Amino acid sequence: MSRPSHHSKPWWTPHLSILRREYHKAARLARKHDSPHMREVAGSSKAGYFKAIKAAKSKHWSSFLLTATPQSLWTAKRFAYGRAQPRFPSLPGAETLQQMNSVLLEHFFPPKEPFYPPPRLRPNRSAPPLTTDVIAVALSKCSPTSAPGPDGIPYSTWKQVNKINPSILLHILSPLVLLGYHPASLKSSNGVVLDKPGKPSYESPSSFRIIVLIRTISKVLERIIAARLLAAARLRGLLHPNQCGSLPGLSTYDACLTLTNNVRTLQRPRKVSSLFLDIKAGFDNIDNNTLAHILREGGIPLYLVSWVSSFLGERSCTLIFQGAPETPAPVNVGAPQGSPISPLLFLLYVAPLHFGIPRGLMTSYVDDFALTVASLSYRGNIRRLQELFDKLE
Repeated sequence: MSRPSHHSKPWWTPHLSILRREYHKAARLARKHDSPHMREVAGSSKAGYFKAIKAAKSKHWSSFLLTATPQSLWTAKRFAYGRAQPRFPSLPGAETLQQMNSVLLEHFFPPKEPFYPPPRLRPNRSAPPLTTDVIAVALSKCSPTSAPGPDGIPYSTWKQVNKINPSILLHILSPLVLLGYHPASLKSSNGVVLDKPGKPSYESPSSFRIIVLIRTISKVLERIIAARLLAAARLRGLLHPNQCGSLPGLSTYDACLTLTNNVRTLQRPRKVSSLFLDIKAGFDNIDNNTLAHILREGGIPLYLVSWVSSFLGERSCTLIFQGAPETPAPVNVGAPQGSPISPLLFLLYVAPLHFGIPRGLMTSYVDDFALTVASLSYRGNIRRLQELFDKLE
């Protein structure tokens, strides 16, 4: 039996334990009998249980403040005020807000060679048609607390729309899949500028990061395309077996277990060394033309290749920070972070970088690579790792 610390939930009471048992019992009976009466009992039991939790937390907080000591006063302040206020960008050479906006845009979205999409849109009859069930599954994976994009429409709105009339989203998204096209109206986004904690100075754009907020209806379509693209990529072997992260069933645990198992296998009777690498700004540096070539050569259906190229090209972003002019600017961002399909596109983009290593192994977790080699001396390992790094670079 687990014995949690009394510090984990100091507001918990024996009465809550009784209400929790009653709630779980009512929920089990409702699932077993599935009658309107039992569902109503389970619902009322659940409402009473969570209402009691809220009251217990409020009572404990009030008691905590009444009995606060000089030592615990700072703890109360941290609980009440939360995180520190975000730092305002102060960039040398940027005197006005418009100049600061331009400097941040140039840093985070440096100019790249433009991608020219096909001049004509042709329907691909081989594309599997969308169904209301597929859209419902994609919506079920969307969190209602996720921040919306420029249109301000949350996922809860689209879930309610799809519940009332499933044909609305079906008629909106089906032509885009058939044509392999992502319209410009769905490619605008908001870029929220946030400071990186712990930086010694905030006079450089590198001390900040951008969270891209995309329109929610666009992310629904991106989830659908990501599921189809993942199935096609696995069928055609475009993903390397040693790639982990952002893939169903392959997590951080799998990457660590693969590495440790390889080290234990190689270290008898040799010496083992690993070199850990990170691809700087990996998502932002995806080249649209190169990715389209990889997908076409790998046998990915043409409507998916066309949609990916259309999705990555001709995007725009509006930076959001204190006093920002909030003017949309065209950006060539590669794959926008925050998109459901961007991690998969990056994995497909870097899959050709994986190669076999005699008496060694290369593994990766999204943009983090690990080169592991074994030999009779550490000097030999260093020499081999340098050669492999030059090859990878």
